[in-house]
Amino acid sequence: MSKSTPHAHAISDAALADMQHHADPLADKTIADILGDWPAGDVAVDAPQWARIDTVNRLFGQWADNATLVGWTAQGEGVDAAMADALNYYVQTAQVLPDWADARKIERAEKLFMEHGALSCILLFCASLPECYVIPDLSSVLHTSGQLEQNAEYRIRSTAAMIFPVMMHGGLSHRGAGVAQVLKVRLIHATIRNLILHGSPQSAVAQLLAGGTGNIAPQALLTQGGRQAMFQTLYARGWNLKGNGLPCNQEELAYTLLTFGYVFLRSLRKLGIGLRTADEEAYLHAWNVVGHVLGIDRSLMVDTMDQGEALMARMQARGRAEPINPDPRPALGQALMQTMEKALPWSIVKPFPQLMTRYLCGRATANDLGLTQPVPWLSALLFWGVLLLARAVDAVVRLAMPRFSIVRALTRVLGYHFMSRVLMSQTRPLQLPTELLNQVDNVVHSWSDDPQAPGWLNRMEDRLTTHGSWSKGLGTTAQTERAARAQQPK
Repeated sequence: MSKSTPHAHAISDAALADMQHHADPLADKTIADILGDWPAGDVAVDAPQWARIDTVNRLFGQWADNATLVGWTAQGEGVDAAMADALNYYVQTAQVLPDWADARKIERAEKLFMEHGALSCILLFCASLPECYVIPDLSSVLHTSGQLEQNAEYRIRSTAAMIFPVMMHGGLSHRGAGVAQVLKVRLIHATIRNLILHGSPQSAVAQLLAGGTGNIAPQALLTQGGRQAMFQTLYARGWNLKGNGLPCNQEELAYTLLTFGYVFLRSLRKLGIGLRTADEEAYLHAWNVVGHVLGIDRSLMVDTMDQGEALMARMQARGRAEPINPDPRPALGQALMQTMEKALPWSIVKPFPQLMTRYLCGRATANDLGLTQPVPWLSALLFWGVLLLARAVDAVVRLAMPRFSIVRALTRVLGYHFMSRVLMSQTRPLQLPTELLNQVDNVVHSWSDDPQAPGWLNRMEDRLTTHGSWSKGLGTTAQTERAARAQQPK
């Protein structure tokens, strides 16, 4: 990495504020070239843009892994020259890793994910995602699309469908599939911006700077249902560019990146199972490489935990300074908590997700998300009693056994139930290619026993989870279901 590369801790408040009006020129131009100019006024359900969005979704479904991207070209039904040129240039340009990427740090981060993967689910549910929805403008977009309130599990599985391929062994190399999955997400972000702004974000900002109002007027809501309903809702919502900046702007993307890297590591520290400084920085580095592929500016990335803490505090302070009305965050927080509660098999522990989120994220975030309701006293007593006792036992036993942790085992138990019922459901598998689902299944199988725990602790964990393998053969199940659907008469 060049010594002249700017760092997030050095970015000024003015430059950070300016990032709200910057997005992703490469992905935005790709979508703008594909969709063309939107018609004035209300848009009909048969407008050509809707069919072109469907075609793009079908095309990037071909990106099964990173190797597929090499030499890939857009072709087939509905693909014209403009779409082919735009997508081909995007794929060949965006798949290249930055010259500052360190393969050894990335490999170390992958190993850390494998070692902590089972408990990472609870950190995703109870820390990363809750912190992600603190920023009101970011939550507003999700509120409009209904991704958490009406379909919380879909949103969670979509996030996991990116995290697993990225962090599995070789995920960012030619052997993996992480880059392919990130490039899909990047195009989805650009599509959201184009829909909300009714065109290119760069054009919208230029008009604002030229003296425009920056207001995108709400449109009459279209009536076509199905998979286009979310796109149509986003198009119709309206937007205040001057007050809210661009949707999915650079600051918001960088903030989301912090929740996957910095917040994950901060949560491990809070649970008393934090990593060495070098390991933390390797993990942050891997996510910075992901951020580059996602189109995030290098000046908004952090290399250390101290930088992460400072930047997140600044971003949250900015987001909280101008709350929106009505506030979408409590509804989003409740939807997330309810999804987790449904995954837990015992009534007494169903309040644990809310209690864990309060513990990992702190009072301010809990207030933002409306997670301040009282919980049954017996559940609260059990949660805090077990957590404090486990932390105390860990502190003593680790004097002789440095890798021992009851807290780790307990969070693995909760993580297993969330993962098995939400992420690894055989009836709703992750939206990944069959081969990649099989790889995820193998990873989950490797998490069935904790190699850092003594045998008796693994046996106790089995009683609270399941005996034998945690994997469910998702790849085979999905392949069978797809074959069955293909044979059904159309």
